[in-house]
Amino acid sequence: MKSEFSEEEAAMPAMAQESPCTRVIAVTSGKGGVGKTNVVANLAIGLARVGKRVLVLDADLGLGNIDVLLGLVPRYTLEHVLCGSHRLSDIIIQGPAGIAVLPAGSGLPQLTSLTDSQQLILQSELEQVADTVEVLLIDTGAGVSPNVTFFAAAAQETIVVISPEPTSLTDAYALMKVLCRQHRERRFKVLVNMVKSQREATQTFRKLDVAAERFLNVSLEYLGFIPLDDYLPMAVIEQKAVVERFPCSPASRAFVQLAKKVAEWPDPQLPKSTVQFLWQQLIPMS
Repeated sequence: MKSEFSEEEAAMPAMAQESPCTRVIAVTSGKGGVGKTNVVANLAIGLARVGKRVLVLDADLGLGNIDVLLGLVPRYTLEHVLCGSHRLSDIIIQGPAGIAVLPAGSGLPQLTSLTDSQQLILQSELEQVADTVEVLLIDTGAGVSPNVTFFAAAAQETIVVISPEPTSLTDAYALMKVLCRQHRERRFKVLVNMVKSQREATQTFRKLDVAAERFLNVSLEYLGFIPLDDYLPMAVIEQKAVVERFPCSPASRAFVQLAKKVAEWPDPQLPKSTVQFLWQQLIPMS
């Protein structure tokens, strides 16, 4: 299939314009099974295709799998950085379209109970990486665990992925409730995934929007939708992003439009915008 990206977009260099700070975007969900990691992978590739330098952080510490989804085999993970045996630059692996992936591994309690020396190591390493990245995409876990809410609250933008299932809406509402009441988050961007039509997408979003506005007093922005697409599970089986394997499929076209929309967002404003700020929120220095 022919790529949806134009020749001019595909030829854009990886080095994009200078930016005063890194845009930090957390992609999260109230429940698993809504396609959140697929959204992160395809959005990352789409942003890279329009000239953004993108780093993907797999922050699902219990069930991290974005490397598996993209057919990548990391030799080292964040655990090696924390123990001091490797630099962060040693564990970052290159993915499709030039994106960089930071594999956090699975089941790392160290990330929530770091020693003083580990805090200093991670802080120093991330400050170095921040200069080379324009967009940091964080693939959080699902649910309302402290790890999920910390990453979502610290990011400059939070995208909540939902599906038409009632449980998805209920759990997304619960996640926003926690972020609102515990972290004073008032703005969320919502992407509706795995829908049969635009009508179903807008109806799904409206249900969540009405409840959030009435009971939480938060603002939801509709980002659009990704349609149900038989090509997507085919790409997953092949450990490829659908925008790479089947670029003209319905889901791929939707991901392209999503990436273009995100790339056109206004520059992030301080203080909630840099990688350094993100990690200072997660790991308060002693």
